[in-house]
Amino acid sequence: MLFVLATDSVHTSELLCGYLRVRLQEGDEVHAVNSKRGGDRTDADEMREGEDALEAVEQRLADVVPVEVHQYVRGNDPAEDVLAHAGKVDADELVVGIRKRNPTAKVVFGSVAQDVLLRSNLPMRVVPRESA
Repeated sequence: MLFVLATDSVHTSELLCGYLRVRLQEGDEVHAVNSKRGGDRTDADEMREGEDALEAVEQRLADVVPVEVHQYVRGNDPAEDVLAHAGKVDADELVVGIRKRNPTAKVVFGSVAQDVLLRSNLPMRVVPRESA
């Protein structure tokens, strides 16, 4: 299977990799995607955070399966970049992080996760990033 993992931070990468690591099998592949809008909407710290998030995926999974990382900075909405990449590589599954809002497990979808969920026809796994 080819998994596309959408990440925006080292913390998210580590949680998503923890989920994926137990699912990965020989022959699988992971593409980690981080998207920044660029220009005056993205500063050097945000760029570094994106690079660190991708590096965390490589460190956690490259010993198990092939990993490719992609940081897009081209003015697009991040969900657009994630979905475009998934289509380009013919992904089998998308993996995104979500936040739990309270102990009753209501979830809050960030705008990127929500857009990906609403616009994709691919199977998708949502992994809780944190609990209330």
